[in-house]
Amino acid sequence: MRLKKVNKLSNRSIEDYLKALFLLSENGKPVSTTEIAEHFKIAPASVTEMLKKLAHKEYIEYSPYHGACLTVKGSRVAEKITRKHRLLERFLNDILKLKKDEVHVQACEMEHALSDEAEESLCRFLNHPDHCPDDNQTIPACDLPFATCSDCVELHEKNLEQNGKRDLIPVPINRLKDGEQGKISFIRAGQKALKRLSDMGLTPGAEITVVKSAPFHGPIELLVRGSRLAIGRGMTETIFVEAEKV
Repeated sequence: MRLKKVNKLSNRSIEDYLKALFLLSENGKPVSTTEIAEHFKIAPASVTEMLKKLAHKEYIEYSPYHGACLTVKGSRVAEKITRKHRLLERFLNDILKLKKDEVHVQACEMEHALSDEAEESLCRFLNHPDHCPDDNQTIPACDLPFATCSDCVELHEKNLEQNGKRDLIPVPINRLKDGEQGKISFIRAGQKALKRLSDMGLTPGAEITVVKSAPFHGPIELLVRGSRLAIGRGMTETIFVEAEKV
C-alpha cells in the first residue's frame, strides 16, 4: 500500500504506520527509516517526518540513525488495528470467498472503519480464528479481559456486556525470547485443547519462562510450575501472556 506524503496526522495514517512497525518489528529490534520507506514505497524523508510526529504523540520511540520502536501506547493501537485487519482477511476469504491475493488490499480499506463492537462480533462469527489466510500470521488477542474464548461466548449468549479493557494486550508465547517471562492471561482454544493444556499446567494465571526456542520453527521449551516441557510452535501461537519484557 502506497502512502502519500503526510502533512496532517490522520487516524488512518497513524494506524497504518503503527501497524507497519508492529509487522516489521516483531523480532523486537528498532525499525529503520529505510525499512519503513521500502514497506510503503515512499521517500525516506516523508517517513522521517511522520516518525517525528508519532514520537511527539508518544506512539513510538524514535532516534535518527537508530530507528523506531513502539511504545506501550503505540503497541495497543498497532495490535488493535492488526487484529481487525487479519479478522477481515479471514472474513473476506472464508465467507466472501475472495482469493488470497485479493484479501489484503480489501482489508486495508475496511479496517479503519470497523468499530470495536463489530470486531468482537466478527470474531465470534468466525469462531475465533487463529491465523489470517494470506500469510498465516497470528491474529492478535482481543483487549477484553477474558481468559478463554468460551468465556466470551458464554457472556454473549447471556446477553451481558463485558465492561473494561485490558491495560496491555497479551502476546503469544512465540513472541518471547529465551529467558523472558510472562503470565498466561488468555488461551484461544476449544474445550479439548484447553483440557490438554490444563493437564500440562498451562492455564490462565500460570507463570512461564521461555527456556529455549528451537531454530527453524521448532518447539519451544518452557518452564511452567517448576517443570520443563516442550510445546509446538502452533500451540504457542494460541497461548497469550502478559510479558515482563516483549
